[in-house]
Amino acid sequence: MIYPKFVSAFLALIAMAPAADLPLLVAHRGASHLAPENTLAAFKLAWKEGADGIEGDFHLSKDGEVVCIHDYDTKRVAGQKLVVAETPWVELAALDVGSWKSSAYAGEKMPRLGDVLDLLPPGKRFFLEIKSSPAIVGPIAKILADKHADPARVTIISFNAEVISECRKQLPAYQAHLISDLKEFADPVKRRGYEEQLAACGSQGLQFKAASPVEGEWLAGLKAKGLLLTSWTVDDAVLAKKMIGFGVQHITTNRPGGLREELGK
Repeated sequence: MIYPKFVSAFLALIAMAPAADLPLLVAHRGASHLAPENTLAAFKLAWKEGADGIEGDFHLSKDGEVVCIHDYDTKRVAGQKLVVAETPWVELAALDVGSWKSSAYAGEKMPRLGDVLDLLPPGKRFFLEIKSSPAIVGPIAKILADKHADPARVTIISFNAEVISECRKQLPAYQAHLISDLKEFADPVKRRGYEEQLAACGSQGLQFKAASPVEGEWLAGLKAKGLLLTSWTVDDAVLAKKMIGFGVQHITTNRPGGLREELGK
């Protein structure tokens, strides 16, 4: 059992910890608090705000392009509904995916995986979230090879355990982490199920929802097995300090600059 007084004291120490001891801050879909998510503008802003890494979402277009977008269709970010998997790149490339966020970003276009990799500064991290089926792993592998992407700086993540398994087969040099909301963590049977799923797909890390009922002791057990921990999506310092108390290596946030300032990093 972790006692409240101990937690309070521990978090107080964390608040005074040097920057090097705090988790890396990863910009969720770029600095999406201000810029349109999953665009080059959002990723550039993330670097400007001092993010340690970025996270982006990827689907496969009808003609096999690996494109950066969260949803399965373009309605929310472009105003017209095109199903990504049923649409060729030339049509997706013509869409304005910036105006919905702000007129300042009117005309912003949807990038491809290669475009995002080209913007990755030296020493920074990239979390590549796969939103498609395992069929996208082959095209991603080719792009990573063509771009000479550093396995030490690119991590592939997905909610789909089959995708993680396929990544471990086709991209053994790259870390592959399973994502879970852990919403049923309070149920001991479901909790064991999470552990079994991580082991079965060969996941090398867990990306978990910060607002879930997960417990620090359980996470410590995963960490002891060598799994890397990332929490999402964390936009305030109180929740961030709770995650720091859990020992996560990465915190995913929509506002990397603001959160960094609040944490005194």
